[in-house]
Amino acid sequence: MKPSFLDIPDLETAREEIAKVGASPVSIKIMAPKAVFRVIKVYNLSPSAANILKQEMLSKGGEAAVGAQVVNCKQDKTDVILMGTLAQFRKVLKNLKIQPAGLSTLAKELEQLLTNSGTVL
Repeated sequence: MKPSFLDIPDLETAREEIAKVGASPVSIKIMAPKAVFRVIKVYNLSPSAANILKQEMLSKGGEAAVGAQVVNCKQDKTDVILMGTLAQFRKVLKNLKIQPAGLSTLAKELEQLLTNSGTVL
């Protein structure tokens, strides 16, 4: 028994590593998006947009760092650092598409960013 870290930069690597342990094709499809972690910075959001975005990420098991004064709206703008798996981002983006405060547009931009990086949601 010897543990080691795996570097999983993309879905293909995740699929390959999961397949190596003998997982079924169905299991590989389900688990691979959970094995790829992304950190994304979003700039210059309003407190209301940042709060909604943070709640969406938290509700899907991800995380979002926002300015300390965002929760009480005493900050005009904030950057947000989003942290989550591809599976979590997929769920968040689905919900953001129906949110106000420019978040539907942000959902499209995040989806494009992930797609352009070689990540297929």
